[in-house]
Amino acid sequence: MTIDLTPTTRAVAAVVTGIGDDQLDRSTPCTGMTVAALLDHLHGLAHAFRLAAEKAPEALETAPRADAAHLEPDWRTAIPARLDALADAWRDPSAWTGMTAAGGIELPGEVAGTVALDELVLHGWDLAVATGQDFTPDDDAVGAVLGFTESMSAPGQEASREGLFGPVVPVPEDAPAFDRALGFSGRDPQWKP
Repeated sequence: MTIDLTPTTRAVAAVVTGIGDDQLDRSTPCTGMTVAALLDHLHGLAHAFRLAAEKAPEALETAPRADAAHLEPDWRTAIPARLDALADAWRDPSAWTGMTAAGGIELPGEVAGTVALDELVLHGWDLAVATGQDFTPDDDAVGAVLGFTESMSAPGQEASREGLFGPVVPVPEDAPAFDRALGFSGRDPQWKP
């Protein structure tokens, strides 16, 4: 399975460029993380998952941080550029095959691509709601993220969720797919800053 990350990276880049300097200290749905810290994390994860797609040797040692103090001064251009490079790297079908690494963990290419998409969709939403912007991921992205977050919420996955997702937030079964994906990821679809 391969998914074009381009619609998602473009949607996330639009949110990033819409963030004002006066919004950097705002809280996000990620507990204890400000907008600036989440932007730093997004910058790092775009790089780490590009390396994963390229199966670069340094991918194993490249883990994104989330530190507002390290946010690049040119983040409004640097993050969209990294997001473009990320989408380009995952367009290569070989990125989705074999083994790779991201964030210090070895994993199959298909899983790494899905995790990259999950990170983009969830953090795109996190940034959008924290800064009062709209964010609507495409249907393919929502379907993949819903499948991933739901599978990570199954009994026996508690250890795998640790550090990746918070406790599941109950969302009605007839809610939109994106709301259900947010709930499975530990996010309240009704979250407000």
